[in-house]
Amino acid sequence: MPKKPELNEAGQAGAAKWGRVKTSLRMGVVGLPNVGKSSLFNLLTEQAAAAENFPFCTIEPNEAQCGVPDQRFKWLCDLYKPSSKVPAKLLVTDIAGLIKGASEGAGLGNAFLSHIQAVDGIYHCIRAFESEEVIHVDDSVDPIRDLETIQGELCKKDLAYVRKQIEGYEVVKKGVKPPKLSESYMSARDKIVAHLEADKPAFMAGFSDGEILDFKAIAPALITTKPIVYLVNLSKKQFIQKKSKWLPKIADWIATHGGGTVIPFSVEYEEEVFGAFQAGGATAKAAVIEAHQGTKSVLPRIIKCGYKELGLIYFFTAGEKEVRAWNIYNGSLAPQAAGAIHSDFERGFIKAELCAYEDFKAHCGGKASMAALKSLGKYRQEGKNYLVKDGDIIEFKFNVSK
Repeated sequence: MPKKPELNEAGQAGAAKWGRVKTSLRMGVVGLPNVGKSSLFNLLTEQAAAAENFPFCTIEPNEAQCGVPDQRFKWLCDLYKPSSKVPAKLLVTDIAGLIKGASEGAGLGNAFLSHIQAVDGIYHCIRAFESEEVIHVDDSVDPIRDLETIQGELCKKDLAYVRKQIEGYEVVKKGVKPPKLSESYMSARDKIVAHLEADKPAFMAGFSDGEILDFKAIAPALITTKPIVYLVNLSKKQFIQKKSKWLPKIADWIATHGGGTVIPFSVEYEEEVFGAFQAGGATAKAAVIEAHQGTKSVLPRIIKCGYKELGLIYFFTAGEKEVRAWNIYNGSLAPQAAGAIHSDFERGFIKAELCAYEDFKAHCGGKASMAALKSLGKYRQEGKNYLVKDGDIIEFKFNVSK
């Protein structure tokens, strides 16, 4: 069985450098109380988590999964008409609202911050509209203040964690051989502490691969190295008109604080669209969209963006019984991809027979068969060193002897 690769170039996209190299990665919905986090979580996952109009409605984190929208998957299902259809899945966690002082225990903050440590990426939800019906924990809406509050609390939590990890690693106990402190570890340590003390996220310090590998070996749960997608919750009117005085200010703040993807959305509008779909199906949903200047839901974009930020991709298996998308980490070789199906597939890996989705769609002639692609040389065999690409359609050959 081939050795699993180190973090290679392809596997260092998104969260890979600081994060875990696994397929069961999670995005956590983070923000102040009453900014729309639980409502968004319900919409993304079609769950019914409590989403009431008072702070700390969510205490324990809610977890669920949502399908990753993909026209390629839909096309394969329409072609094969299988009895089982399993799309790629994104795991999402709804985390209770943070307030100023959370890192010192305010509002059960330490417990909530620990929940953020446990996820792999962050949906940072920000509210950018006034409403007499929805209270704000600070009595007024100011997204910039809210962004700074959350960032400050995350940095303080990380600083306390880093100091504790450093002390446990560097302090020499009686009878214990002192650790060898490499130059890259010490450089990363000094950069991280200096940034966190200034309420700046650790990832903004800039690191070499060696510094990352050395430091995360002793402090793997740094919150401020996790990828962030900023979600700006607007009113229905603002979202449809695509106007808000706060959007340029939010974009400027994010650009000067490390950058990141910004997606405006509206819980109010998404709930209306989803409600129409539940009541009357696709026709009712289309009617709502048409009645509001063709404004489509951005939930698919939110899901796909979070999935990509975690460094995940997927390959397909397709047949009459099942069409399925399998989560793998970007940078996985063929045996590791086989292991996503079953550990025996990886252990007894022989080869992968595959084609690219685009080639299959272009050359299959509308038939659920690889025959045409084989005649064109588009359906090929790959060995243990093949780097699996997003959208590959694969059949694995394996043998596990007794």
